Amino acid sequence: TFGANRFKLERGGLSVAEAVSAAVEVARQAAGDRALVALDIGPTGRVLAPLGDASFEEVYDTVAEQVRAAVAGAAQRRGCDAVLLETFTDLHELKAAVLAVKENCDLPILATMSFEEGGHTFFGACVESVVMTLEGLGVAALGVNCSLGPRQLLPIVERLCALSHVPVMVQPNAGLPVMRDGISSYDVTPDEFAEFAAHFAGMGVAVLGGCCDTTPEHIAKMTAAVRQKTGDLAVLRRSVPDATAICTPARPVRFGEDFVIIGERLNPTGKKALQAALRAGDMDYVLKEAVKQQDQGAHVLDVNVGLPDVDEPALLRRAVEEIQAVLDLPLQLDSASADALEAAARAYNGKPLLNSVSGKESSLRTVLPIAKKYGACVLGLTLDDRGIPATAEERLAVARRIVEEAERTGIPRRDVLIDCLTLTASAQQDLVRETLKAVRRVHEELGVRTVLGVSNVSFGLPRRPLVNRTMFVAALAQGLDAAIMNPGDTGMREALAAWRLLSGIDHDAQDYIAWCNTQEALVPGQAHEGAVPVPTAAHPAENTPQAPAAPSPATQPVESPASGGSLPSKDGLDTAITRGLKDEAGARTRELIKILSPIEIIEGYIVPALDSVGREYEAKRLFLPQLIKAAEAAKAAFEPLKEALAAKAGQEADSPSQRGPIALATVYGDVHDIGKNIVKVILENYNFRIVDLGKDVPPERVVEAVKAGNIPVVGLSALMTTTVASMKDTIEKLRQECPGVKVIVGGAVLTPELADYAGADFYARDAMESVRIVSKLLE
Repeated sequence: TFGANRFKLERGGLSVAEAVSAAVEVARQAAGDRALVALDIGPTGRVLAPLGDASFEEVYDTVAEQVRAAVAGAAQRRGCDAVLLETFTDLHELKAAVLAVKENCDLPILATMSFEEGGHTFFGACVESVVMTLEGLGVAALGVNCSLGPRQLLPIVERLCALSHVPVMVQPNAGLPVMRDGISSYDVTPDEFAEFAAHFAGMGVAVLGGCCDTTPEHIAKMTAAVRQKTGDLAVLRRSVPDATAICTPARPVRFGEDFVIIGERLNPTGKKALQAALRAGDMDYVLKEAVKQQDQGAHVLDVNVGLPDVDEPALLRRAVEEIQAVLDLPLQLDSASADALEAAARAYNGKPLLNSVSGKESSLRTVLPIAKKYGACVLGLTLDDRGIPATAEERLAVARRIVEEAERTGIPRRDVLIDCLTLTASAQQDLVRETLKAVRRVHEELGVRTVLGVSNVSFGLPRRPLVNRTMFVAALAQGLDAAIMNPGDTGMREALAAWRLLSGIDHDAQDYIAWCNTQEALVPGQAHEGAVPVPTAAHPAENTPQAPAAPSPATQPVESPASGGSLPSKDGLDTAITRGLKDEAGARTRELIKILSPIEIIEGYIVPALDSVGREYEAKRLFLPQLIKAAEAAKAAFEPLKEALAAKAGQEADSPSQRGPIALATVYGDVHDIGKNIVKVILENYNFRIVDLGKDVPPERVVEAVKAGNIPVVGLSALMTTTVASMKDTIEKLRQECPGVKVIVGGAVLTPELADYAGADFYARDAMESVRIVSKLLE
């Protein structure tokens, strides 16, 4: 049932209900009482928005349909014993699938993703984020399958075993694809496979199997080797430390290892411009504020859209989706509305932090189940039905109640953070001291991480920044783990830089020296909001190469178009493209048209920006979502250029200096077109004209299109080794009937050796290599 969904069955003459129910019956008969039966569900074949055209709920509905078909009549007969979600590469799609299973049956879920050798999935999810997201969603086991052989999976499995609190599952391919005697096969023998499997078992892996090209012999020898290693297939225990962490697919943030800055600027309280933007649905303003905070050094962004005259659940969900399409920073979902928190948590890609729950019975009853269902961390406020307690002892008691209720709900203690609440020194001076005491006691007696919003302490006082940073340092001394603050506040940032030095986090004072050098390089009077942040591995100081920053444990050293990195730093069209800001890219282009020609804009801004993103992508400092968003921003930049040329010519005009055409197709017998569609998007945004022939395309159709359109270049994709023969057949027919055409091939199973076997002119390992090859061919 791996591909038995509505999209892949649409041409097969069977309904999902017919295919799935029949498969379950056959499997149950074969298994009898000797084995368990798992409903096997793979990716839908669709790409979720904003990268594709499928919505989260559409994917959910597709998987739910499969699950309902499998469990229909389960009360009268034994059907499936579990659900296996496997070979996913998009963590967001897998989240939709997990929720579809959980909300439509009570079967245990085994969930595996396919990783590339660098330790990320095709869509950029890292091992740490996969583990914490799937654990939070409540799967019974998690792990990796397909994509690589056991040797290549070894470092990935090591990380899975070191991080996962639930059983780990591993199903490698029988190595990597090779050609033997003109036949495509894999390079790991059953004996070698068994040796690696025994090693995995010794690491504590609980479920072992095989994926592509493994045979009964592979499985039999694996079983014998594992039995010998473990003593009758006993699962070896693993010791996994607890960590308080949230994530997006590519960026985990851990509390407690280094100080975490939660950017506060996306909260409409007291911000008239943000209020107006939210009421108008102006997400471009929201995105620019989000990008600005990331540039200033925020590790997490608080997102609050609470206004009395908006649909808060819909608006908060939209804000989350829009921000996650551009930035990879984790988000703190901030609302007093449980409905808004649930809407946003459902749409969130990764593991969020919910702000907030309190000691009020109504809050505990409504918010904690949301955090449990969606696997979120939750921020607890030390207030209850009586208000904010006056003493540290009473606030500790409220915090203890929140932690205990969370654990009763099934939320582990590591996923609870506590805000001891900052009060105003001008009116409640004694209570400020109690806040600091409470931070220390919560940290020491409950063993959870602490968060404070600091700026309220100075309300009504002169020189508020001085009061704020003094309170901040006092809270740091009490063990504060994170602050909700303005990351552009230079005083707060320099206090943190000094604190990290004095507390020993900043080894050899490298970050502090880099910070000081950066501030001294600013023009006098410029050390204000917007100044360069304290450098860390995730936020390097661009002007201080002589003082490289020590890694900040709070964040993974993963760069993205929106995190600074080595991308263009000037505030213009190139920056809008690298950061995927479509509206901004269009607006910047309209300004440039007034002083530059379309060709000057293309060659001076658009292509260099795309090239820069391409280099970052190939260096694995950013991933497919950011690459696609940059391409979409470039497309938005082209629109004003087309309009300008059309107006000048007095007629409709194609995109300026468009090159091509290029034909793309997934070969006959292969219904997977995700890779082909990604190549199409990237090539189009490098201004190539694409003729998309679709998927499962017969060789004759490819030949016909090339002849009809006088097409000089063809790109062919194949995901399965079984369709490499079809690729070879297509190329042979092109050679016979279109002798001048050049053929580029790619796909998950393709290697340079298989490309040679198929007779291709070029092998492209990814979309950016396709761009380089096509550019040279059509110079």
